[in-house]
Amino acid sequence: MAQHNDLGKKGEQLAVDFLQQKGYAILERNFRHQKAEVDIIAQKADMICAVEVKTRSTPEFGNPQDFVKPKQIQQLVKAMDFYLIEHDLDVELRFDIVAIIKNKLGTRIEHLEDAFLYF
Repeated sequence: MAQHNDLGKKGEQLAVDFLQQKGYAILERNFRHQKAEVDIIAQKADMICAVEVKTRSTPEFGNPQDFVKPKQIQQLVKAMDFYLIEHDLDVELRFDIVAIIKNKLGTRIEHLEDAFLYF
């Protein structure tokens, strides 16, 4: 596996552990619909959260959350619309980003709730 893929997988697991510690239930990992992939679908109370995980080894080229682009947001919205309809869920939906910087100096995790608007 390529090194960047390995870092991404580790980042997703760190995000899952982090969210569970904050009281979120993990409903899905790597949910796919058409061209979109939602890294984590989590629930806390009556709120469903679509969580995009961005992991980098350095902030040198920008913060991890800066790499979520408008086209990706559009695809995430479509995927989550499908997910809610498919599971007949009538709940609030929020889009979060978990930004992780992991390197030999340590690990920094930042949870950005309501990271972007989707309408």
